[in-house]
Amino acid sequence: MSESGHSQPGMYGQGRRRRRRRDRDMGPPGQNLSGPSRDREYVPRERRDGSEEPIGPLLQKTPIILAKPPGERSKHSQSIPVSGAPALEKPIMLIKTREDGGKPGTPPDLAPQTSGSGASKLEREGQRPTQPVYQIQNRGMGATAPSGSVDPVIGQTKLLPPEKMKHSIKLVDDQMNWCDSAMEYLRDQTDMLVVGVIGLQGTGKSTLMSLLSANTPEEDPRSYVFRAQTHEIKERAGNQSTGIDFYITQERVIFLDTQPILSPSILDHLINNDRKLPPEYNLPHTYVEMQSLQITAFLFTVCHVVIVIQDWFTDINLYRFLQTAEMLKPSTPSASHDSSSSSGSDDGSEYYPHIVFLQNKASRDEFCARNLKKMHMAVDKLMAHSHLKYKGILSMLDCNVFPGLGRDYLETEVNMFLLPLMENEGEDSLTKAGSGATPLFSLLPGYRGHPSFSSQISKLRSQILAMSRCQLSHTILTEKNWFHYAARIWDGVKKSSALSEYSRLQS
Repeated sequence: MSESGHSQPGMYGQGRRRRRRRDRDMGPPGQNLSGPSRDREYVPRERRDGSEEPIGPLLQKTPIILAKPPGERSKHSQSIPVSGAPALEKPIMLIKTREDGGKPGTPPDLAPQTSGSGASKLEREGQRPTQPVYQIQNRGMGATAPSGSVDPVIGQTKLLPPEKMKHSIKLVDDQMNWCDSAMEYLRDQTDMLVVGVIGLQGTGKSTLMSLLSANTPEEDPRSYVFRAQTHEIKERAGNQSTGIDFYITQERVIFLDTQPILSPSILDHLINNDRKLPPEYNLPHTYVEMQSLQITAFLFTVCHVVIVIQDWFTDINLYRFLQTAEMLKPSTPSASHDSSSSSGSDDGSEYYPHIVFLQNKASRDEFCARNLKKMHMAVDKLMAHSHLKYKGILSMLDCNVFPGLGRDYLETEVNMFLLPLMENEGEDSLTKAGSGATPLFSLLPGYRGHPSFSSQISKLRSQILAMSRCQLSHTILTEKNWFHYAARIWDGVKKSSALSEYSRLQS
């Protein structure tokens, strides 16, 4: 280091280290090894640049080339004359050039083709493998993807959750015709659950399906995915839903809302508007009944769970209707129609869905344990000869609604659930204690005798979504396959000879 603060040239350079090595190796015995001998002669040798320097046993390191292209390195080595110097080892290349495999992010099959010496170079060194991130982005894009610029956002679109539906769409319109608009929301995956609902007019089918699928009781009913009855429709005793409405959640649960079965408003619309009936139906009420049977038989074939909703207990004609629809239900397609084990007479090969009896707008007396037991016994006797799965998948005793009751209290427990009347903010204030009570008790809500509607609908949703997803046909169906399967079943239900014969007998 000089006085000015700068290091002197050659003081700590490569030449000083080489001189120290030569002095230690070539010094005679007894000579001081700390410094070179001053009267020593050096034999000059030819350097690479043409100059001469002393010859000595130098320790040469293996050169490491980090980014120099192989072509330039070979040309440079050929131009250097080799005169007595030891052969150098093959240099270690850590980073290959990007000239061989095209631009970054370009797959090997899309790299520009080279000719002549370039092709031999690719065969000798191989193509540079692309980075994994670009392989994920280009997967499924084919040759349409640009080789130079790949947007990272495009590769992540397939990892995003499915698009959420804002409202329901038509699967079957009011003319009982199949609609294909739901196909764009379906995917090629098999983990799905199909839930349908049937019930009389005004029992709360659309509201229930909205609360099970996407909405909460605190939201405005006008924002529900399935449109419920408005006050104007209720005043004229009309129905809101027509045909079958479709909605699928991001958890891949398909909800099917239907028009009311045996609806008097649909019958009144047919009579007053002089709508032309199909030729196979002579009377309007027969046509309305056939529509209800078609929808119910269709749900029995394509759904994992069918909710039968009623707002009072109970209408025995509803159970007769369910048994008629079960009788007219299309047979499940089998893998081999020739084998005797898959014949239609064998009950093991026939598919039947799970049935849940939902008592909506239940009163306080219906939440009594004694009355609940009587209701279960009545439903069990009415459905004793049915093949529908109406037992063993849903229980109110598992929801801690009746904490003092054991599992053996209901000997004949069926899939039944009770929902109280949906409360509003104004109604809650009216149920509080009267004005004559003390100020402390006036702040407490009145006795209801049952859990709140919000807690009950949450427990029902948990049990519905946890139900087993049985195989609907002889093959495992994806969402898109289910759509085509349901379209074929609907077409078969409309052309069913059994339904035609039943309508003829009713006429």
